[in-house]
Amino acid sequence: MSADQKPLTHVVRDAIDQGVTTVEEIHKAIADLPLKLLEDREFLRGPVEGVRRVQDSAIGGIYELIRAVNRQIATFVSELLADTTTRTTRRDGAAARLHATPGAAAS
Repeated sequence: MSADQKPLTHVVRDAIDQGVTTVEEIHKAIADLPLKLLEDREFLRGPVEGVRRVQDSAIGGIYELIRAVNRQIATFVSELLADTTTRTTRRDGAAARLHATPGAAAS
């Protein structure tokens, strides 16, 4: 793998993060629609601003949790794949040594 290529687990992790961010933005836009209507009433502007802050914080927290879980899963899968690769490499090396014939000429 060249230095500019990302491991597949990173590509998948990043794609999921981008998807989560897109869904979060859509969620916030939809949730904001009724607040925009309420803001049209002068006496509700102040309370609506407070509700929007709480709402944005709650929505943002949920999606950040999803991104954190995604990062943890990516780390776990990377470690699992690395362990599997290490065991396969060791097994293949042991098998090659076991089947090697001492003194045999290479063909």
